[in-house]
Amino acid sequence: MFIYNVTTKVDWSIHDEWLQWMREEHLQEVVNTGCFVKSGLLRLHETDESEGPTYAAQFMANTKQDYERYIESFAKSLRQKSLLKWGNKIISFRSLMEVVN
Repeated sequence: MFIYNVTTKVDWSIHDEWLQWMREEHLQEVVNTGCFVKSGLLRLHETDESEGPTYAAQFMANTKQDYERYIESFAKSLRQKSLLKWGNKIISFRSLMEVVN
């Protein structure tokens, strides 16, 4: 299993609206691409929240090929959609992890 992790710092000014969008729209939209079997959203603790909290959205793929298909076919348009909606009020970085145990 592979986990595509998107860690995002969210400005307090949009926090509630962003969290609702993640829960009600975006997580499911990514899963609906067919590349992932499930998703989860976690809030990081013991971080500096003076400018806003940090979250990790995780998307579970059965194979690396499923993840690669997402990157090739869907990632660009979904990232653009997020950028248009939230602008510089969020900052994200992405990583791919493999479950080994």
